[in-house]
Amino acid sequence: MSPRASRLMPRSEGFPRSWWTRPDGTLERDLPADGIVRVIAEKDGQLWVEVDAANREQMDMLESVFHFHPLSIEDSLNPQSRVKVEEYPAYLFVIIRGVRFFQDTSDPYDLETFNISFFLGPNFLVTVHGGQSSSIALMADTLERNPELLRRGAERLMHAVMDNAVDAYFPLLDQIEEFLDGLEERVFQQFDEGALRDIFSVKRLVLTMRRHLAPQREVFNVLSNRPNALLAPEAQVYFRDIYDHVLRINDTLEAYRELLSSTLDSYLTQVSNRLGMVTKGLTVVATVSIPFVVISGMWGMNVQNIPFATHPHAFWWMLGLQLSLGAMLMVYLRKRGMV
Repeated sequence: MSPRASRLMPRSEGFPRSWWTRPDGTLERDLPADGIVRVIAEKDGQLWVEVDAANREQMDMLESVFHFHPLSIEDSLNPQSRVKVEEYPAYLFVIIRGVRFFQDTSDPYDLETFNISFFLGPNFLVTVHGGQSSSIALMADTLERNPELLRRGAERLMHAVMDNAVDAYFPLLDQIEEFLDGLEERVFQQFDEGALRDIFSVKRLVLTMRRHLAPQREVFNVLSNRPNALLAPEAQVYFRDIYDHVLRINDTLEAYRELLSSTLDSYLTQVSNRLGMVTKGLTVVATVSIPFVVISGMWGMNVQNIPFATHPHAFWWMLGLQLSLGAMLMVYLRKRGMV
């Protein structure tokens, strides 16, 4: 069966999507298994096969059709596999981690991560991913409109997919920056108590993003600098651009982390200052009320022959004495800078 005829047949759900540019530049879709084997064996044109990690039949093709090493297949199946780059005799195996906000939760700062695995050969690229990878879908749409991208080589296509996955961090940074822009007003002007919870949530988000991004620096450093038979020097230049993006994102996250820490310290300091002002006010009230308590207590004792007990204006004399002593205490506290 010819590749052109296979393009007209309905694709089975158990068979991965594929794109193949023939040597004359014609783009073909969804090659059969024998067509994929022939293209790889004869190094005829450029091939991209997109495998859904949730589909067991498609994953079985990694061994039965492509004959990849069992360890790399196991890593591509495991969503918890670490980010890595490994060289095998016939292909280069790379795992990077994508991120996005988790949509099915009420927490606006809940981050979802997923792995994208790459098997790069001399004239083919096999990607393995979960259904949540938007960079794969975006690249598939782009390839339909511009087949020239695949004709440039499988390594350039791998760069484009990785570039989209790394660029997905930037919208998250924009949302964090938007939150930080309104944080100063919430903390220092409104003293919004809910800001403390949001500060901790965003700080956790920033630390999570840094934890997932940090290992990828080494991966792109290897792809852009280490000599490899499957990556020409002119192709490695493009991976250096992704490496620069990773460094910029990491520096931005570090700046956000420091800003959030400073804001948290300022918030806690403000809480302490407000508590100190309340304590200071209560202390002044207690100090000024001492003469009233002492004098009222002394002349309120149930004993005989208290001075001025029978004086017709004793109440007013006692009240005047209390007010005078209270005023004197206020003057004293003000001079000492305590009020």
